[in-house]
Amino acid sequence: MAANMYRVGDYVYFENSSSNPYLIRRIEELNKTVTGTVEAKVICFYRRRDITNSLIVLADKHAREMEEELETTSLSDLTEKQRHQLKHREIFLSRQYDSLPATHIRGKCSVSLLNETGSMGSYLEKEDSFFYFLVYDPSQKTLLADKGEIRVGTRYQADISDMLNEGESDSRDQSKMEVKIWDPDNPLNDRQIEQFLVVACAVGTFARALDCSSSVRQPSLHMSAAAASRDITLFHAMNTLHKHNYDLTQAINILVPQGGPILCRDEMEEWSASEANLFEEALEKYGKDFNDIRQDFLPWKSLTSIIEYYYMWKTTDRYVQQKRLKAAEVESKLKQVYIPTYNKPNPNQISTINGKPAVVNGPVGEMIHQNQNSSVCRPCESCYATQSQQWFSWGPPTMQCRLCALCWIYWKKYGGLKKRTRTEAEKMSPPHDVSITAMKEGSLSWPGSHREQMKGGRKILG
Repeated sequence: MAANMYRVGDYVYFENSSSNPYLIRRIEELNKTVTGTVEAKVICFYRRRDITNSLIVLADKHAREMEEELETTSLSDLTEKQRHQLKHREIFLSRQYDSLPATHIRGKCSVSLLNETGSMGSYLEKEDSFFYFLVYDPSQKTLLADKGEIRVGTRYQADISDMLNEGESDSRDQSKMEVKIWDPDNPLNDRQIEQFLVVACAVGTFARALDCSSSVRQPSLHMSAAAASRDITLFHAMNTLHKHNYDLTQAINILVPQGGPILCRDEMEEWSASEANLFEEALEKYGKDFNDIRQDFLPWKSLTSIIEYYYMWKTTDRYVQQKRLKAAEVESKLKQVYIPTYNKPNPNQISTINGKPAVVNGPVGEMIHQNQNSSVCRPCESCYATQSQQWFSWGPPTMQCRLCALCWIYWKKYGGLKKRTRTEAEKMSPPHDVSITAMKEGSLSWPGSHREQMKGGRKILG
């Protein structure tokens, strides 16, 4: 029962083709449609066979660089067969989402970020276990490393200078240092500072009453007073005090200069209602990717303005309401779904008559009648076994290749054959005279000659 219960966060196999390997996906959401079916919103992972050759070369280069840094078992300690099968366990994370019917789930698997201190062979010891360390972008056709970077150095940490001795002058260039904007040891007490800040807020309210655009945005006195009490007004008041050496008389005169009271606005006031709606729409789509928000939704705004608005927006009732709606939406979504074990016959399964293979069901539904002698003699394309309880057609229907039951399961789960093919190894060639003789006579009694004839077919399947 538990094995057939799938939850949000599970890594699972999806089947989108009876002949192709399973898709590897991570369940992000489970949604019930109006028709009563369940759809899974998933994050896509890609296999090596899904990316271009140039990116495979790049992935191999990155793997060699990582191998030099590994502290334990490296690739050189694995056999050739293990290194070949390890490539089937490597997948590539993507930021792409997809929606698939939950009924296409075919089982669970395990996916983890490559552990640099662990053994590479440990992934082969675990069934249905995969690893990744690169991120694939299907649209840009790029691979990027997906691991945290320890930010150490002068770009990220400040150099702490030695403490000055008493009476020693500071030789650093003060123009390159930070500017002091408030002195906690000022001569004013807390009550005087609070009174000055109240005066500044009152001046701000009056300034909004005189400003036409502000009277439209804040039509009531209550709204104007609330806007005047925001941090931007308080920062301006405290900065004014500091610049005039905490002289209250001079600071109050500066708050209301000859031209009228100074109006201080932050991003919450500067943005219009339509711009605020655009921002919320962009945040729903891109999250906190402010560069994309600016590029696609608010190109006339600076990046600094968008970031400042975001943190001010989080203090509003609008943000609290949206957070509550999202929480309610999450509660209404399915947490898990039960999918019974899929036991329907695969159309690629080769039917038998009196225990002997008779017909191959091609991946596109066509029926290919086999010669009895050739079907009996042809071994499994992966392990070269000649006996199996079940056989499955594999590759182009015209080639009449087949896999045994165990190798078929391996192909579906891991997307490859257990052993390297001629096109992969380029070494496992049979004796020259025997191969030529077998091909001339058209005999398939020796598995090596058949593998030679299948060379082109394997190139297609990769």
